[in-house]
Amino acid sequence: MEDAVDTRIVAELSRDGRATLADLSAAVGLSVSAVQARLKRLEARGVITGYRATVDAEAVGRPLAAFIEITPLDPAQPDNAPELLEHLGAIEACHSIAGDAAYMLFARVASPRALEDLVRDIRHAAGVRTRTTVVLQTFYEHRPLVPAAGD
Repeated sequence: MEDAVDTRIVAELSRDGRATLADLSAAVGLSVSAVQARLKRLEARGVITGYRATVDAEAVGRPLAAFIEITPLDPAQPDNAPELLEHLGAIEACHSIAGDAAYMLFARVASPRALEDLVRDIRHAAGVRTRTTVVLQTFYEHRPLVPAAGD
């Protein structure tokens, strides 16, 4: 971050991705054109990578969430699971992790049967062992990513 104003712009957008230039201008005390120029620089530098809607999973038919740890069956196999699983649309996120497992996936599906099918597809596509944890309730997610002080 170049300065405190950039930090504040990113924080405001993280809290409300639909904030208008006028909203941001009022929040940071700059003109609309100055805020717009800073936004373009933040986007060009890759600090702001996009804007998206937060969608209610139940409303779109994917109420069941799960974390799925994957571990290669053969430690000598290529480390290409993310590429092998990218085509599975139920997987929202794939994280490389420390520990016994190689990756942690986060998935949303319609039903327990759909989860079973997804786990089978993951095992088949990537040649991995899985460990699945079903989410019972989510208290919060998609929290604003506010830049740390000094960044």
